[in-house]
Amino acid sequence: MNPQNLDFPDQFESQRLLIRCPRPGDGQRVYEAVCETLPELRAWPASLPWAMFEPSVDASENYCRQGHEAFAARRDLPLLLFLKGTDVLVGASGLHRMDWLERRFEVGYWCRRSMQGQGHITEAVRAIAAFAENTLAARRVECFTDVRNVASRRVAERAGFVLESIQTRVSPQGGENQACVYARVR
Repeated sequence: MNPQNLDFPDQFESQRLLIRCPRPGDGQRVYEAVCETLPELRAWPASLPWAMFEPSVDASENYCRQGHEAFAARRDLPLLLFLKGTDVLVGASGLHRMDWLERRFEVGYWCRRSMQGQGHITEAVRAIAAFAENTLAARRVECFTDVRNVASRRVAERAGFVLESIQTRVSPQGGENQACVYARVR
């Protein structure tokens, strides 16, 4: 099976959110959200290694353009989260490290500071997991969170993921951290 031949939408909605693939021209909004949230993102280097680099509009635009291409090629499925009917970027998520034969996906997420605590990310992760299960025929959707990241763990649990284990993982910087492995299995 060639995943490039799979036909599925590049956007869908939840109650309050438009969830869609990044597009050329989205870089400025991504840059602004990253800058607003940089201290929180940098607290989790093993989970968000890209946040260790200095953000720029060019880097954010490059992320959007590469993400758009990766989505079309089905190599990665990055998603941006917008409040419906606006251009307000709530955060980003996506389905990553896909195994199309096994129908296994990993979901990741982050929320801009000004939108935290409003349930947007839980809503998005529920919708993305449902999209994976119903549209992509996922058998397993995984979520890895740092054991100390209580907010991220709550999102996974509220979105219907079950804690399966805690693993020691090596970060890109070479350090070890404890990661919770959550999953939704069909």
